[in-house]
Amino acid sequence: MSVRSIRLGLLAAACAALAACAVGPDFRRPQPPAGSGYAAGPLPAQTASAPVAGGAEQQFLYGRDIPAEWWQLYRSPALDQLIRTALADSPSLEAAQAALRVSQENLRAATAVLYPKVDAQLGAQREKISGASQDEPQVSIPAFNLYNASVSVSYSLDVAGGARRELESLEAQIDYQRYQIAATYLTLTANIVTTAVSEASLRAQIGATRDIVDAEQRALALVEQQLALGAVSRAELLAQRAQLAQTRAALPPLEKALAQTRNALATLIGKTAATAQLPKFELAALELPRELPVSLPSALLHQRPDVQAAEALLHQASAQIGVATAAEYPQFNLSASYGSLATTTGTLFGSNSMVWNVGAGLLQPVFHGGALKAQERAAVAAYDQAQAQYRRTVLGAFQDVADALRALESDAQALAAQAEAAAAARASLELARQQFELGAVNYLVLLNADRQYQQARLSLIAAQAARLADTAALFQALGGGWWHDAAARAPKPDTAGSRN
Repeated sequence: MSVRSIRLGLLAAACAALAACAVGPDFRRPQPPAGSGYAAGPLPAQTASAPVAGGAEQQFLYGRDIPAEWWQLYRSPALDQLIRTALADSPSLEAAQAALRVSQENLRAATAVLYPKVDAQLGAQREKISGASQDEPQVSIPAFNLYNASVSVSYSLDVAGGARRELESLEAQIDYQRYQIAATYLTLTANIVTTAVSEASLRAQIGATRDIVDAEQRALALVEQQLALGAVSRAELLAQRAQLAQTRAALPPLEKALAQTRNALATLIGKTAATAQLPKFELAALELPRELPVSLPSALLHQRPDVQAAEALLHQASAQIGVATAAEYPQFNLSASYGSLATTTGTLFGSNSMVWNVGAGLLQPVFHGGALKAQERAAVAAYDQAQAQYRRTVLGAFQDVADALRALESDAQALAAQAEAAAAARASLELARQQFELGAVNYLVLLNADRQYQQARLSLIAAQAARLADTAALFQALGGGWWHDAAARAPKPDTAGSRN
């Protein structure tokens, strides 16, 4: 083996070794926060119970996995069908899937930097030049045709690894878009559940208010009879009319909120209010989930799509440090071309018309006014920003779970108290009506008992709805089981076919 061959081999080996390295930091997954729980104090194994609809105790099953279709625990076929319709037609989910395809194609396009570029060229032109170009201005050179055909190859050696860091950044962007799909999936399903619960609550409030209106109308008729008999004053009659008018005035806002809630449901499933065939949701048709799986804190970071998305952005920022650093290193370029140049098509590919060239180039940044170092410092600052945002997202995830767990515990206690208050208010109202009819109490006692019962009944409905909604909030805070569902993990196939 000649000395020249050995030198060329050593040079090729050195270039390969350099190309295997990439400047900038290698990304490392952040460590989870210290601690083994969600809240400062111990959490209960189950909630309180109440002797009313939706008042059963809920058990917290720590360490259990979240089911993919967690909303089925509400035992509502109408709710399940509505969510399936939304997953098939939601524009939000389609937009997130399209964004993932954009990122994937950007990576495929950028991967070309790792391979040589090959271009073919074929051209023809007619020229007229002056003899002055040959230092013979008196010579007249006739016009002629010039034909050329060539193939050129160029390749940039990724010695510093800047191109590979850029590809790493694009891969992290793909991860981010994948988790955005999961986040959209989770938000969509949770919003449909909570909106359906809101509709059921509003229907119950409207029904209770109408029942109260009917009761107050009967009370008004009784007061009018007693006024005719001289048993009550006109002031008491006016007070009953005012109470009835006030109760009726509460109906239009509730009906308005119900209509807006159904419009929101139509939008969530990708329909207009005019075309969506929405079911009617009632509190009695929604069963309170009894068993609530609670993931371990160590698993939460891998289940929350917003945390995973923040980690992907942190990874992307880390890779961009390498891209900025690589811009300060030498850049090596290789090029070659081979072709034919002739004045006639017959001689275009003749042996005397062949032309070729081989070249290599080295570009070393020397002075850019401090721009390259500033870009590197900016990339480091962007990484620090992404790291802080990641920590904020993690803290928010733990707070969401802690808030949801405490909310469910408090909701159960509140429902038990409201159930007791509603039962006492109802008994007090019945007693006041009987005493009023017998003339044992004045009208103010009846009016006060009626107001207390009205408020207790509406508060009971709100407490029942709160347990249903906060249960959905817990599933959402824990990640919602999206990792079990392919609809949240992969985009829809491109039905338009591949494109060049």
